[in-house]
Amino acid sequence: VQLQASGGGAVQAGDSLRLSCAASERTINNLGVGWFRQAPGKEREFVAAVRQSGSNTFYADSMKGRFTISRDKDKATVHLQMNSLKPEDTAVYYCAAGYPILSTIRTSGGYRYWGQGTLVTVSS
Repeated sequence: VQLQASGGGAVQAGDSLRLSCAASERTINNLGVGWFRQAPGKEREFVAAVRQSGSNTFYADSMKGRFTISRDKDKATVHLQMNSLKPEDTAVYYCAAGYPILSTIRTSGGYRYWGQGTLVTVSS
């Protein structure tokens, strides 16, 4: 499964962006999908995830209430709606897919397939 992340850009603090993770196959509809991000000089961190069933979503504490992950099964795409962006949200955002279980859904190791990343820059 090949993943293509898009939607990044340069915005002001308080603005919104919607990232998309498009898959080469509809198989993604049966995979768990997560978003991770990596800021310059920092380790990759978990952002949000949706389970294979699509009914359970997970968020990092700092993103709760601001970010929303959702599926569009018809388009084999997973979106990450990001509102009220802050300068500390600046990072390269990666989408990943695989078969995470509850204990791994927030970890990079829970995912088999990775997209190339899309840059989000938030200025104050």
